[in-house]
Amino acid sequence: MQRLRRLAFVVNQEKPGAMELAQELMEIARATGARVRQPVGRKLPRGHLKDCDACCVIGGDGTLLGAVRAAAREDIPLIGVNHGGLGFLTTFSADEARAHFATLLGGDYRIARRALLDCRAAPGHHDIALNDVVIKNEENSRLVRLEVHADGELVTDYYCDGVIFSTPTGSTAYNLAAGGPIVHPAAGVIAMTPICPHTLSDRTIIFRENVKLQVFNHTAGSRLLVAMDGQRNSFVTDGSPVEISISPRKLALAQRRDYSHFQVMRTKLKWSGGYAEKK
Repeated sequence: MQRLRRLAFVVNQEKPGAMELAQELMEIARATGARVRQPVGRKLPRGHLKDCDACCVIGGDGTLLGAVRAAAREDIPLIGVNHGGLGFLTTFSADEARAHFATLLGGDYRIARRALLDCRAAPGHHDIALNDVVIKNEENSRLVRLEVHADGELVTDYYCDGVIFSTPTGSTAYNLAAGGPIVHPAAGVIAMTPICPHTLSDRTIIFRENVKLQVFNHTAGSRLLVAMDGQRNSFVTDGSPVEISISPRKLALAQRRDYSHFQVMRTKLKWSGGYAEKK
């Protein structure tokens, strides 16, 4: 892969030790001849990633999700260093980052291109999401009645707490907590999972990646809250249908060449390592 010569940093400064780690990695980067842009917090200034070769994100998955839109716009990879909780997206530990950062910047990495959801509603409401789009009642305690169409055809009418539309990447987030399936990140699908549906036969539906979905609100006297990637850039709509599809853009994630998706799953979800690994 190409060398990474111009690097930006996004750091969750609320995490103890995150800024110190950023300073260490910046020193490593400068020693390789890379130019480093001064780190910013979770809220990226407009244009912060412009003309960069990559962005190093230090924090949890939430910190990385906050940089998705800017990175996708500039078509540069994100290097996720976990300084939070589970860290499905921020796959480098702090120690791994210190040990491998110089060789990574030298081109020893691979790129995983992850699907993004494109979400549109009323005029002026358009965004992308790496994990999911969640549609709920504006008032959290109220149920909603949502009618879902796929390519213009009625799918079903949900009476529930809300609906999660998930990418394969996001299948291990809210979708998994709501009882949805884990989907391999290379699969070209959208998962639709109802949240606490009032009909027991309502389960996750998997759609092909080129589907065009529409969600209509049939809840009397209520407005919908639409949230991308966990309340980021959420908005409220009271009339227009919410349209969801796969974005033509992809997000690039920089990973070690020996990265294994299933090893990450075994580690993060504490699955059995198998007989061979236990010997």
